Amino acid sequence: MTETASASALPLFADFAGVIDRALDALVATGSLPAGLARSGVTCEPPREASHGDISTNAAMVLAKPAGTNPRALAALLVEELGREPRVVSAEIAGPGFINLRLADSAWLGELGLIAASAGDYGRSAMGGGSMVNVEYVSANPTGPMHMGHCRGAVVGDALASLLEFAGHRVTREYYVNDAGAQVDVLACSVHLRYREALGEDVGAVPEGLYPGDYLVPVGQALATEFGDKYAKAPEADWLVLFRGRAVAAMMDMIRDDLATLGIHHDLFSSEAELQASGKVDAAEAWLRAHDLVYDGVLEAPKGKTPEDWEPVELPLFRSTKFGDDQDRPIKKSNGAWTYFGADLAYHFQKAQAADALVDIWGADHAGTVKRIKAAVAALTSAESGAPKPFEVKLVQMVQLMKGGQPFKMSKRAGNFVTLADVVEMVGKDVVRFTMLARKPDAQMDFDFDKVVEASKDNPVFYVQYAHARIRSTLRKAAAEGLAPSGEHVALLGAEEIALVRLAAQFPRVVESAAAAREPHRVAFFLYDLAAGFHAYWNVGNDRPDKRFIVAQDAALTSARLFLASQIGQVVKNGLAILGVEAAEEL
Repeated sequence: MTETASASALPLFADFAGVIDRALDALVATGSLPAGLARSGVTCEPPREASHGDISTNAAMVLAKPAGTNPRALAALLVEELGREPRVVSAEIAGPGFINLRLADSAWLGELGLIAASAGDYGRSAMGGGSMVNVEYVSANPTGPMHMGHCRGAVVGDALASLLEFAGHRVTREYYVNDAGAQVDVLACSVHLRYREALGEDVGAVPEGLYPGDYLVPVGQALATEFGDKYAKAPEADWLVLFRGRAVAAMMDMIRDDLATLGIHHDLFSSEAELQASGKVDAAEAWLRAHDLVYDGVLEAPKGKTPEDWEPVELPLFRSTKFGDDQDRPIKKSNGAWTYFGADLAYHFQKAQAADALVDIWGADHAGTVKRIKAAVAALTSAESGAPKPFEVKLVQMVQLMKGGQPFKMSKRAGNFVTLADVVEMVGKDVVRFTMLARKPDAQMDFDFDKVVEASKDNPVFYVQYAHARIRSTLRKAAAEGLAPSGEHVALLGAEEIALVRLAAQFPRVVESAAAAREPHRVAFFLYDLAAGFHAYWNVGNDRPDKRFIVAQDAALTSARLFLASQIGQVVKNGLAILGVEAAEEL
């Protein structure tokens, strides 16, 4: 093995998971451990305290009881086996039976070689096994341009889709177009007003209840050009369906353009109106009735209502209490129209036919409906296959726009809200995307226009971008001096440099854990920590020339440190790519 070549094509922690597994196989072969024990709970991860070593495993703790032995006794046998691995400097038992391993520097230097060889694929995983995950996100009502209320969910959903693909899943990015509700009739009426205005009529102020934004003016003008005054004084029934279809199509074109400014493109746009018109909602109801999951019943009176002011009505109810909900839910209204829940139920039934798992990204204001829709999906999928398909709903909190610490309001064309396109124009796509992922999505967030472009450690997007830009600048400077990165002399790297490799080597683990948890913000957190480690090392060189990446009169050490910098930059670039953020060449 050369100094820069990994002992395995696997990232270090995955490689050592195999080392631990083979050590357990050796104990089985000698009769020290029974064959056939489930090892799914065995971990290979960094110790909680860095001073305890490089790798920790709970193998003895997990397997001792089913093996009928004492954890520390099993750990002692496992330590002896693990000590035979050439890259293990020491193997120690901790506490009731954990095992901590310390690795030789060559193990970490080998990881540098793996990063270099893997390049843009470093951290890519096969854990998904090619399974299909449907990620539905944004799904804003098609009544106007995207606003900042939609932005966070859009970014979280898009980054999650990329993360799942990087972790070995196939992904469908889906947008559910809510074009069957009362809001699209209001949209059509708003467009009709603009249509009459385009024909020269003085329509005055936009009436209360209609959409006031100027973004509807071009839609009205296009209709006036196409139809003249044909529908100016016509009854609503003559133009409502036509205007509704044209208005929704125009709004969806606008929404696609707005999302494109953030680098977001969906694979599939599913129409609620088409779903209902196709009869699939009726078919879902029939299927549910056939499986005794829908029945006709009467809901209890709402809290605070008395028999005098409430009239019981028989409705088709879904048995959601069977799946953990607190009451059964109606799928139709008393007038026969579908409830939002009924339409959503059919929509998810349709999605589940083409996916192995489902993820919905919703605003936190929809938290009250999570339990019932999860119950519905569990019912629909388990009735067919015997086990429910994995389905998660990720809630995203709203974003408070600020400027200089004060609430910020801005509207060029929307009427009463801040558009996503305006914000991207002000600060840029990368700033918006990274900032939206710099906190857990279920935590409140302030988006301060001044702070998100601030050149400081307190601004995560700048801090991470600056790390990559510094690396690229250093490599360009070295090239100008005839110096290049090389893995030939990496053995010259010391403890401080290897500490950086230890940080970078966590990336494959972060990818897998973030994908499993459906939490792309973990990648952003990792990148900030890696950038912090890089900047800390860089700052040492400000006072000590011998610690700089380019060291005068020491070409071998310089080539090794440039190789290190190049691989740290590669990991930063790979992580940013998952988040949909460009790796800055200079700042």
